Amino acid sequence: MTRIYLSPPDVGAREREYLLRAFDSGWVAPLGPEVDAFEEEIAQFAGAEHAVALSSGTAALHLGLQVLGVKPGDRVVTSTLTFVATANAITYCGAEPVFIDSDRATWNMDPELLKDDLRDSADRGQLPAAVVPVDIFGQCADYESILSVCSDYGVPVLEDAAEAIGATYRGRPAGSFGEIGAFSFNGNKIMTTSGGGVLVTDDAARATKVKYLATQAREPVSHYEHQQVGYNYRMSNLLAAIGRAQLEGLPAKIARRHEIRQAYQTGLADLPGVSFMPEGTSGTSNAWITVMTVDPKGASFTAEGLRRNLESHDVESRAIWKPMHLQPVFAEQQVRGGAVAEELFATGLCLPSGSNLTDDQQSLIIGHIRDHAASEQQAPSR
Repeated sequence: MTRIYLSPPDVGAREREYLLRAFDSGWVAPLGPEVDAFEEEIAQFAGAEHAVALSSGTAALHLGLQVLGVKPGDRVVTSTLTFVATANAITYCGAEPVFIDSDRATWNMDPELLKDDLRDSADRGQLPAAVVPVDIFGQCADYESILSVCSDYGVPVLEDAAEAIGATYRGRPAGSFGEIGAFSFNGNKIMTTSGGGVLVTDDAARATKVKYLATQAREPVSHYEHQQVGYNYRMSNLLAAIGRAQLEGLPAKIARRHEIRQAYQTGLADLPGVSFMPEGTSGTSNAWITVMTVDPKGASFTAEGLRRNLESHDVESRAIWKPMHLQPVFAEQQVRGGAVAEELFATGLCLPSGSNLTDDQQSLIIGHIRDHAASEQQAPSR
């Protein structure tokens, strides 16, 4: 049986056509007309004035923090329920991450806990240099509340929209909140450039600074002159061509992933103790990953037991992000709250959600889950 992956790239004839067009143009080295066009198209899609195509979403976070002025010794507040790249980018700047728990409504940063943290930080005279909310699993955070409290304290916001391109919040697209937004186009994202990312902003000076830093901070003279330390962070012209094709097909990919999520919810609705990541009432997610939770008090099985069972059938599933405050590398960092993210980690399971998942494959997965639940229900207590 062919293995079913969690979120494989969904590429086809259009991506091949665009890639070969770029190859045949001779623009094989980094940068070129495909990069320029991709940046224009992403900026328009994300409702931003400027976009900079980079080698990864991590690079976008790193340079975004730099141009916001984050420096060694600063504190940067972010979500504890996230992929490690968010916290890593903070440490690249020499800053200290401070982790905030999730709210139950969206699983994103809890605005009330953020408010508490900023109030206490202001009282100590140690406001953070930035706040980095994460749009988890393709759903935007509560930006009305987050931007309001950050504005009250004069703290800039960098939106980690790595997982959320195509999502909306109160009619605005993901990536358009805060002073800078960051997208990831890694291979498992809803749209991919194989590897890559984009930084978006309305600030022309910051976009120019990011481009400068991302090309080894080379000065605009005839020889190689460098007054600052820079990075090799720009996207290649070939990968940008793939990205342009992927962006054209993104609406269809989002629609398909919503269909997949609905099919899981319908097919598993009667299983005791099973529920799914809630959809916020203020926007629409891109349904990047369907996440189910398994309540150990009501279900006959556990999320980890189901993961192992699916793996035995060559179906990839995955626990949700392990909270950053539980990661050994960040064990000494400050966290506010944490119980919600810890519960979600213990009970959550990401199910195969790729937009190229077939109906037959999904029916097979649902059948495996139902069979596992039934077998665990009948098993003698131990």
